Amino acid sequence: MITKRIIPCLDVKDGMVVKGVNFKKLRDIASPVELACHYNDSGADELVFYDVAASVAGRKIFTDILSETASRVFIPLTVGGGINSPDDFERVLKCGADKVSVNTGAIKNPGLIAEAARIFGSQCVVLSVDVKLEGGRYYIFTAAGHVNTGLDALDYLKRGIDLGAGELVINSIDADGVKNGFDLPLLEKVCEFSTVPVIASGGAGSVRHFVDLLTGLPKVDAALAASVFHFGEISIGALKSELRANGVEVRL
Repeated sequence: MITKRIIPCLDVKDGMVVKGVNFKKLRDIASPVELACHYNDSGADELVFYDVAASVAGRKIFTDILSETASRVFIPLTVGGGINSPDDFERVLKCGADKVSVNTGAIKNPGLIAEAARIFGSQCVVLSVDVKLEGGRYYIFTAAGHVNTGLDALDYLKRGIDLGAGELVINSIDADGVKNGFDLPLLEKVCEFSTVPVIASGGAGSVRHFVDLLTGLPKVDAALAASVFHFGEISIGALKSELRANGVEVRL
């Protein structure tokens, strides 16, 4: 049986980890390098780093942080934020990333997925989407959840898989930061057609939410969360023990 992955997410802005609610009201938390090392030692299966500013001015800071983190942690590292070209893929891979997450860059240029998969391999290409339910349909949003692209989320994800995305991260804007549980209806729809690993993001508020996700939707491959880990509300060790007790295979 394939083990399920628990993945802390570190949103980095101006050299600090930040977290908000529904993508708003960002607040500083901690040093990303030290937090990454903590998760490495605490049993996290992977880490995700998002450069939430991704400005030219801040890029050197983020690159330095990424390089230091990669030299100190020994679990897979996915990096996203400001990924708009194969050169951006190469930049973060050279800093020690194992996978690259692309979001807005793929909306602007869908060919980026296919090109990156051809150059670096599909296993390096993670398609991340920010999804919100409006009028009974799921849509792709950009600009930190403020702009509805008009793209049907499920159709877009299907095309992304066809183009060569090797993994999907489904960020539910409706669930993000409110700690009422993962967006199970959305994730169920994605799992119905996905032929690549699906990572659930947004909504974790308790151990029970992880249990409900990974027992109720066995096709979900991993659960990603931020604040419940950052603020010590859930320890990864205790979470994995509870998952194992509920029949979910995890790496202890």
